[in-house]
Amino acid sequence: MKKDSFVDDWDHEKKSAVVHSLRYCIQAGDSVIGVYRERELIAFANVENEKFGTYSDYVELPYIHVSREVRGSGIGKKLFEICCEEAKLLGAKKLYVAAHPSVETQHFYKKMGCTLASEINTVIFNKETLDLQMEYPL
Repeated sequence: MKKDSFVDDWDHEKKSAVVHSLRYCIQAGDSVIGVYRERELIAFANVENEKFGTYSDYVELPYIHVSREVRGSGIGKKLFEICCEEAKLLGAKKLYVAAHPSVETQHFYKKMGCTLASEINTVIFNKETLDLQMEYPL
């Protein structure tokens, strides 16, 4: 049984893992989008280019993160829209999101129009079993 808890703050180790993951995504040809204020990264997102699902119509949105101090400014919505466009360019019909269990995160995705995923990607689900598996039709 997995303990039902999570931490919303990223420590140095988590930040390093995210940076490593995003670098790998760039090398793999995935889409990585960053938002900067002056020289400071304040938000980022990425879309992986590997399609999956029964009809190979999903691509994953592994990360969308907006720094606390700029949340509520519309940056997350714009990032989501850009990710949807990137997914369409890949030929996807659905964006797959494993939504963090925080109320705020799930509210954001529901506000964007995401619903419970029709198909569950077990590889993604098994990474974080507390995440809510969602999709967005493109």
